[in-house]
Amino acid sequence: MRNRLLAAASSVLLSPVVVPAAHAAAAPTPTPAAVPCPRVTVPASAPSRPPRPSPPPAVAEDQAVGGSALATAGLVTPAGGSQPPGVTATSWLVADLDTGQVLGACGPHEHGTPASVQKLLLAAALMPRLDPQQVVTVTKEDLDIERGSSAVGLLAGGRYPVETVWLGLLLQSGNEAANVLARLGGGAEGRAGGVRAMNEFAEYLGARQTHAATPSGLDGPGQFTSAYDLALIARVCFADPTFRRYALTETHRIPAQEQLGKKGFQIQNGNPLVGRYPGALGGKTGFTSLARHTYVGAAERDGRRLVVTLLGAESRPMRGWEQGAVLLDWGFALPRDASVGRLVEPGQPTPTPTQSPSVTPPMAADPRPAADESLSDGVTGPGPLLVAAAAGVGGLVALVVRLVHRSRRRRGRLRA
Repeated sequence: MRNRLLAAASSVLLSPVVVPAAHAAAAPTPTPAAVPCPRVTVPASAPSRPPRPSPPPAVAEDQAVGGSALATAGLVTPAGGSQPPGVTATSWLVADLDTGQVLGACGPHEHGTPASVQKLLLAAALMPRLDPQQVVTVTKEDLDIERGSSAVGLLAGGRYPVETVWLGLLLQSGNEAANVLARLGGGAEGRAGGVRAMNEFAEYLGARQTHAATPSGLDGPGQFTSAYDLALIARVCFADPTFRRYALTETHRIPAQEQLGKKGFQIQNGNPLVGRYPGALGGKTGFTSLARHTYVGAAERDGRRLVVTLLGAESRPMRGWEQGAVLLDWGFALPRDASVGRLVEPGQPTPTPTQSPSVTPPMAADPRPAADESLSDGVTGPGPLLVAAAAGVGGLVALVVRLVHRSRRRRGRLRA
């Protein structure tokens, strides 16, 4: 009897677990030659760039997120549209914040180094989690930033409302402010937990070319983003009314720290688009010697809200924000239905052709990567099937063991 039971259990354990096969991949199509992006001549006096780290290998599926036309290292514009202005940025993108339609781009999915525009990912991931009225004490470790890099002037041992720290981050690009917010939002893991939350949120958004190594955007190993990913991140930021208010704040007073004998002082908004571009909604500047100039800016005109993102620009003959401004002008001049692709929705990185136009993304209180919804009928992948199969096999084995044990006890009583 025991041998028959064990044989039955073995046959179940050795039977293959059937998992639905993935759809067969479509046959690859020949890649058309990239259309060169309009460029302006960089003056000979432009500073030399340090060696750029090698980006991770390009993945064809990731390059096509938002539409197959975006899978190019060159220029993509709507048919019949005007030629975009020449800029020094190595990659850029213009999109509609409300519909999610991409109006045009240059190398939208090409890896680039973010510099301080990465602070937008920190804001998108952690701003909904943190109480703006909470008072946080700055630590000595928070002030551990690259010498000569941008800072607000927060003091070790100083106590500041979280809202003040956010304003220091967005107005003055404070790298120590980024450390404070990442540490606070990272919980028990501290700053590392904040960076992990940033990367989880990037994955949730479908920002597949983005990986954060530092909360501030100071250069770090393996740290990259793309013009397309920055647009996904900016769209979430501008959907948050608190962020919009911060982004348009012109000045803010950093409170005095009487216990440290230090007076308060005033900071100003460092984004020139605010106050100089009609309908400006704000954005973020960035610069490191490796990344060069990076920029994200948004504006509204005639009820239409556009965002521009650019990476790897030089400051001559136009500064980064000025290049963003002329690209915004170009976007506003295009018809409202102009499109070469779209910004995917959070949690759904591969939209189907039947999806309706994008709406303002929801802001989750504690965002986490969403389950893969690519399979129908509520199946999220092979994981649940494997777990269920394992649970069934485990139950059968347990039953066999109990029966064998009961048989042995019965024979023992008979012998007695």
